Amino acid sequence: MWSNSPPWRKTLIAAVAGVLAVGTVTYTGEGSAYADVRTVVDSKTASDGKQYWVKNHLTPQATAQAGERKKWLLIWAGDENIADTLVKDVKNLPGGLGDPLGKVTNALPGPDFLAVIDATEGSPSYGEVVNTATVGPLVENEPHHMQYVWHKGDTVYAGALFAAATYAFDVSALPELKLKGISLPTNTLGGSVPDAYWTLKDGTAYGTYMGGPVVPGPYTYANGQTVVGNGFAGSPGALLRFDRDGKVLSQTSAATPQGDNEKLCLNLPRLGTPSCANPHGIQAREDLNTLITSDYAEPRNIILDPVKAPSPYLRRPTVRTWDISDRNNPRLRAVSYLQNGPRSDPADPLHQESRAVMETTVTNLPGHKGAFAQTMQGGAVHYTPDITAAEPHWYEVFDDGAASKAIFAGNDSNGGGSNGGWIQTSPDDKYLYRAISGRGKGALGPDDPGATGGVYVLDIQQLLAAGTSFQCRIDTLAEAQNGGAESDCPTLAGAAPINPGTAAAGPHWGAYDNFDLGADGFFHETLSPKRIAVSNYFVARTGLDGDHKVNVLKVAPDGKLALDTSFKDEFTGQVGINFNRKNWPHGPWGNAKPHSELFVVADADVK
Repeated sequence: MWSNSPPWRKTLIAAVAGVLAVGTVTYTGEGSAYADVRTVVDSKTASDGKQYWVKNHLTPQATAQAGERKKWLLIWAGDENIADTLVKDVKNLPGGLGDPLGKVTNALPGPDFLAVIDATEGSPSYGEVVNTATVGPLVENEPHHMQYVWHKGDTVYAGALFAAATYAFDVSALPELKLKGISLPTNTLGGSVPDAYWTLKDGTAYGTYMGGPVVPGPYTYANGQTVVGNGFAGSPGALLRFDRDGKVLSQTSAATPQGDNEKLCLNLPRLGTPSCANPHGIQAREDLNTLITSDYAEPRNIILDPVKAPSPYLRRPTVRTWDISDRNNPRLRAVSYLQNGPRSDPADPLHQESRAVMETTVTNLPGHKGAFAQTMQGGAVHYTPDITAAEPHWYEVFDDGAASKAIFAGNDSNGGGSNGGWIQTSPDDKYLYRAISGRGKGALGPDDPGATGGVYVLDIQQLLAAGTSFQCRIDTLAEAQNGGAESDCPTLAGAAPINPGTAAAGPHWGAYDNFDLGADGFFHETLSPKRIAVSNYFVARTGLDGDHKVNVLKVAPDGKLALDTSFKDEFTGQVGINFNRKNWPHGPWGNAKPHSELFVVADADVK
């Protein structure tokens, strides 16, 4: 997954950095293949006294079916440019701000944006991009995650991985957006590199900041906690709480005073108190006053110009449980270490089942207290039956290898290095949704052909019904390859490939569609989603770049999956919305990188 950057790329990046260092990069020009685009700008003054904005570029299709209630798919996407050091075709990158180097045409950073796509089944403009809401003046945000699911009235929180900013968007009047506020790095000195968000019923949100305090050395938080960090994008990371407008309400370190297991938790530079505290995934059960976060990696090894990772122990095996009884003063209750399983090879610790705990997801119904955690490089799904326990214990209950051939018959049954990302329980707690990018060529050795990625669905009803007495354990190689032998183990309900036959080009992220159109003509939330949207992009600088498409899959009542072949690109006519295109409503800025998505409905259209 990691590779050395050629000297010519480093020269280009240095030159771009020089341009960016001169001052804030701005952009102009609206010409594109889209006709009659209407622009609407909404700006706010941030804590630094400067203006930050969202600029809507609304196509005629945005209001073509006036009076119809619409469902929208929001895609948080970044401009592809010369700073993506592992991009496949750097010499022909379209879009940008000019050609200061005389060699690379139109390849400097352009505007990042939220794309608004018509996601209303049966609509004449189904699948069309009807608005690109660009953000400024910051460029090279590397748009990353929003919250996992949207409910009526919610602010949309969107993180900028490289810029260390959190945007707060007003989506009440879609397809047009407004900017409610922005949190800048100077507002979050106790953490860096924002990842994901979880909204609460009061409209506020928690966010994970994977990286350590901005300045190396000791940092004291408002709650009196002092930690020693190794700097921006390092360790230990933090848990943030934001109000509806993106203002920081609290910052809490994810570190423990005694530190974490030094053998399993490497830091570069080394810390006196070793830490695996790099929170990535985040979900909460407000009724249980409990929140869980999963530690993924010390992020500077991803977001900087990448070289071969010096150690697999920079990827984390830990899950953190928090008491959020006092919403502005979360208390770290426990740090749990995931266990290795039957695939573990001491010679390959990077792909052991516990490695790189990217995401976690809670159950939803009052009678359930369990949660799931997944590992990206480890390729396994782990479960704990009670997140309120003083020290939750996690057990492997499914291996990605057991779904691999169901996704694509040409795959092998090895789950190691599956590059799994999104994982989410259905609102009714019947199913577990899982997106995997697929294993890259050579990941497990020079002759490894890699594996096709896709989406699979697990039936988890028997597992949850067993409560704390569940018996499922993946403890043999046969179970890793075929599913657990115990009767309460999750079973494969459905699977579908994305880019069949191509290694490591599947989806990283996803979101379920939690809205159905009712007999009254309004949208209502449903406990049984019928669709999932997924995006095929991770972080270009890691080499896991995907094909930049967004796809929709249909979910049957029994969990079976089928690609929605009517969700087509408006230009190519091919299935899936292709973000590698020359023109956008905001102009001819070229390829973009779609990282995360949400199904959203205008407030007036949902009850």
